[in-house]
Amino acid sequence: MKKLGVIGGLGPMATAYFFQLVTQMSYAECDQEHMETIIYSKPNIADRTKYILNRNEKNPVGDIIEVGNILKASGADVIAIPCITAHFFHSEIEDALKLPIIHGIEETAVYLKSRNKAKIGIMATDGTIQSELFQKTFQNYGLQSVLPDEENQKKVMSIIYDNVKAGKAVDMDNFKEISAYLFGRGAEVIILACTELSIVKRDYKLPAGYLDVLEVLALNAVKQCGNVREEYLELITKEEGEK
Repeated sequence: MKKLGVIGGLGPMATAYFFQLVTQMSYAECDQEHMETIIYSKPNIADRTKYILNRNEKNPVGDIIEVGNILKASGADVIAIPCITAHFFHSEIEDALKLPIIHGIEETAVYLKSRNKAKIGIMATDGTIQSELFQKTFQNYGLQSVLPDEENQKKVMSIIYDNVKAGKAVDMDNFKEISAYLFGRGAEVIILACTELSIVKRDYKLPAGYLDVLEVLALNAVKQCGNVREEYLELITKEEGEK
């Protein structure tokens, strides 16, 4: 099996959850059948969203590549970055490392297209939204993006920064209001397109129609480096009892 390298710490809770997902999704009947994973958690890497929005002069990509080189030197064959906003630098990092880096955004588009979804709501950081990472990729696959308005986007950022990154309880009233806005404008599925939002799905029971991009990333990591448990092939949330 190939060795998975994980550029972690962006943020730390998301990295820990990503490894949990990879472990859960792996078909293994004993310790020795799990894939080898090398995780380097470097939480002091500069904020990706602030850099993309020109609010921070520190470019995070150099530190990300440094961590990637350490993973490469340690024997990693494939790299995963459990930070969706960091995918803004995907091509630059992959070119520098000369290793395949799983593209969580591209794989999400492939997944949605294969499930015949057409209109997709997006919950993500300001940096991800304004750089149009998902919108441009979705357009290439014939998928239509539905975005929060200004008020609801502020609520998304509050959940990410004031709740999850701060280690506080998630304001689920805000989450429900954002969801109602997106579903109300025709979204068939809402993607949780920030790894901090993955923690919301982990800790709270969500109704039908959500897809966690971190789960898509983990699924593809296991596909490339191990064996997938069949029950993890369907990732879009369903109502209880729905098959």
